[in-house]
Amino acid sequence: MTFRTRALALALLPLAYAAASAQTPLQSPLWIDDPANLMGERVSAPSPADNLPINHGAPALQQLLLKLRTRASLMLIVAHPDDEDGGMLTYESRGQGARVANLTLTRGEGGQNLMSADFNDALGLIRTQELLAADRYFGVDQFFGTEVDFGFSKTKEETLVQWTHDRVLYDAVRAVRLYRPLVLTAVFVGGPTDGHGQHQVSGEICQEVFLAAADPKVFPEMGLPPWAPLKVYARVPFSRVTPEGMFDYATGKTIPTRFHNYVTNRDTTTEPVATVQIHEGEKSTALGMDGDTYVQFARKGLALQKTQIGSGVRLAPAGAFDSGYTLIASRVGCPPAQTFPCPIHRGSSAMSGSTAADPITLHTAEHSFFKDIDVSLPSLATLTPSPAPTLRPTLEAIDKHLAEAQHLFSPGDLDLTAPPLREALRSLDTLLKQTPDTPANFNLLHELRIKRVQLNNALILAHGLTMTTALTDPSSPQPLLTTQTHIAVSTEITNAGAEPVAFDAIGLPSILDAKSLYRWPHTRANIPIPPAATRTDKLASDLNPGLTATGPYFSRPDLAQPFYDLAIPALRNAPATPAPLTASAFLDDQGVELELATTVTEPANPIQPIAVVPRLSLAVEPSIGIVSTERSAQRPLDFVVTVRTNTLALKTPRIELEDGGFQIKTSGVDFTLKSVNEAHRILASLTAPNLAAGSGIPGKPQVQLFAVDPGHDEISSGYRTVGYPGLTLTNLYRPANLRVVGVDVKTAPNLRIAYLPGTGDTVPDFLPDLGITPTILKVSDLTPETLKNFDAILLGVRAYSAHPELAGPGSKPLLDFAANGGVVAVQYNSGGPSSQAAPYPFDLPGDSAHNVVEEADPVTFLAPASPILNYPNHLTQADFTGWIEEWGHGFASTWDPHYTSILEVHDPGQDPQKGGLLVARTGKGAYIYCAFALYRQLPEGVPGAYRLLANLLSYAKSPNP
Repeated sequence: MTFRTRALALALLPLAYAAASAQTPLQSPLWIDDPANLMGERVSAPSPADNLPINHGAPALQQLLLKLRTRASLMLIVAHPDDEDGGMLTYESRGQGARVANLTLTRGEGGQNLMSADFNDALGLIRTQELLAADRYFGVDQFFGTEVDFGFSKTKEETLVQWTHDRVLYDAVRAVRLYRPLVLTAVFVGGPTDGHGQHQVSGEICQEVFLAAADPKVFPEMGLPPWAPLKVYARVPFSRVTPEGMFDYATGKTIPTRFHNYVTNRDTTTEPVATVQIHEGEKSTALGMDGDTYVQFARKGLALQKTQIGSGVRLAPAGAFDSGYTLIASRVGCPPAQTFPCPIHRGSSAMSGSTAADPITLHTAEHSFFKDIDVSLPSLATLTPSPAPTLRPTLEAIDKHLAEAQHLFSPGDLDLTAPPLREALRSLDTLLKQTPDTPANFNLLHELRIKRVQLNNALILAHGLTMTTALTDPSSPQPLLTTQTHIAVSTEITNAGAEPVAFDAIGLPSILDAKSLYRWPHTRANIPIPPAATRTDKLASDLNPGLTATGPYFSRPDLAQPFYDLAIPALRNAPATPAPLTASAFLDDQGVELELATTVTEPANPIQPIAVVPRLSLAVEPSIGIVSTERSAQRPLDFVVTVRTNTLALKTPRIELEDGGFQIKTSGVDFTLKSVNEAHRILASLTAPNLAAGSGIPGKPQVQLFAVDPGHDEISSGYRTVGYPGLTLTNLYRPANLRVVGVDVKTAPNLRIAYLPGTGDTVPDFLPDLGITPTILKVSDLTPETLKNFDAILLGVRAYSAHPELAGPGSKPLLDFAANGGVVAVQYNSGGPSSQAAPYPFDLPGDSAHNVVEEADPVTFLAPASPILNYPNHLTQADFTGWIEEWGHGFASTWDPHYTSILEVHDPGQDPQKGGLLVARTGKGAYIYCAFALYRQLPEGVPGAYRLLANLLSYAKSPNP
């Protein structure tokens, strides 16, 4: 098979995953079903959101010239977005030219959100895109696991109960066998010094996969050949060992020192020492005109993870900054063809895997992760057991051409590098044709194909070639429709270099229809594109109807499931569903074929890939609500049905509500949508006079909605776009269902409530379920004249962080309001407040030792007679069952005697946490601090959270405050 034929076949497969399981490609008996191109063996369209200068033009070519001459490769394994050692990743990728990947087990679904009110799976989609944006600074490839961040866990054991060991190991083995790195690293060591239990699991699994990925008996059903990384490292723990032991920051306790090596299965009581120091504080002019250090440049990427970092990221100062990594185990010195089993050793002391002495005690300084590993380009010859006599000389000749290109590189004249790069690629193509595609040559071909992609991209940069694409079909001004049967695209190819390049053909590979691949012209065109010229082509293609809407390839049925189900198993480990439409131009550079790929983007948003959407979208807000079992007829549940169209051709749809026997009134469901992206809102209310308390949990949705699109399918779901300006957006689909929960809840009569929002805060949306319509305030509204109209002021989640002025004189109006008889209720905060912000001081240390994340032990009522527990709802232990994810964050550690502690909770083995609900009388009123995670419970319809919140807001009218 010629390279041209193979390239065409590959052009379809990366995105045509809809039929991946049904097709059996003919390229190789070991063909890997890799539609997301995680192996990196094919040319991929770059992210349209990548506008970082270092990734374009001369800086990008300079980086590729470094990468082309080494086969160094590394994978870092961590638990969450922002766990990564960005400085190390940047140093290895951009400084050393290594091919670097980051495997992040979760998408950060359980984290906080400083940017919006999105939590759980929606937050995971946002943090995925934030990490991808940071990766563009680090210069790395991104992998993900299928695990869900279910919130803070304090032990590895708790985490593995949720995720299961085999699931995590499978994700890691698959990523390693796809990427095939020489070195594995972890930020965490797999023990209590890592703190977070999910951190500990990521550290353990990094060591275990060192053995598991190499063992053909481990997950043979995966269909991926084993791979044996040569070394595995872990970062030296952040928590240092003292004579008293080592500090576990998850529990805030010092415990006996013990570190476990999961490769050798040995323990040690000595602190791991740094085998290698990564000099992240080195400056590099390749990072830009400012001459940033690697860690400074990486922190700019970290700052893009705004939901978790906010605006408070610390940019590293100039100067020395080293991160130490300890060698866990090594296979260096194994026979080239032997991958498993292989002796595990350190330095000159070889020993077999399970009986090896603990490497932590055998410290030998190394200058690099790749010490004693030949990572030169000619060393690729060692990847096959029976290399052809011409293999190494050919690789040496290619390396010589690449060295010449490096020597000729000039930022102002990139064309100088084209001739040696062209000859290198010509030789590499010949080598690829001459190398049999057999199991014995799998590892060699994997690396050669990666070098081919790198050389292709280097020549594209050397010639100054760029391409843009846009939809031109006037019938689809909006995103593509699932019913679309035709597509038209315009492409522009610009040659900004000094040499002509011949245009061959354009391909339009698409996940829209796995059977279609538009390629124009069908024969070799060989049409020159002169220097400083632009070529425009119009492409049109027919598509089969019934396209799949663009959304995440992973989902879960509810928040209780701590892992994702996969709609497309072949995409496992991929960061996101690939863009549905790309264009590839095939060019001829003096007999060498080049491919130039681009993503088709939205006309009005050049960083946003085109998405496929349904003609009609149906959503229900909120998706869950409570109905008071006592006064349901007087206090119905109000909800909104939103119908949106994405086509002008839509006739009048019909909305049907399967109401489960409830009494539903609507404002009318007969309507006509007249414009694209128009939304029609249907106001509805529901009463359920016979709904029992607690019903609906967990249960199925009691109300399901359907939209009948005449001539097309029935619609029972809708999407919303998740993200924020400047970030690549994702469409998140949800069924148009409403779950109703009966709650025996009362509020004091005629409550007047004001709400000062914090960050990532949807609590006000659920107050109407209590019969309260809050007045939303701004800080500028905190005046005596405004506040006198309310009984209570409720501060949103992290309000003191969102409004720093409240920690100073800005809090005086609130304190005066409380002193004059009102109630100020403050929800969870991550730090503070100072003595100026509260009437009496209390300390919020903001560390994880004071978080309570397991609902295993019962709640203790410390002040059972308090109105908080009795008016107007008498709270019992039953009100604290069914809580999800955590009891709360931001528990106070100390407080003034004026405060009364109401409740006590704790995790197993944790000291009692009594600072989660504090009440202090001040003047005629009161100040309340509540760290219990109401903001997580209310959207899930947890009855006790509603009853507790009703009591907090009713405190001002309590007969016995």
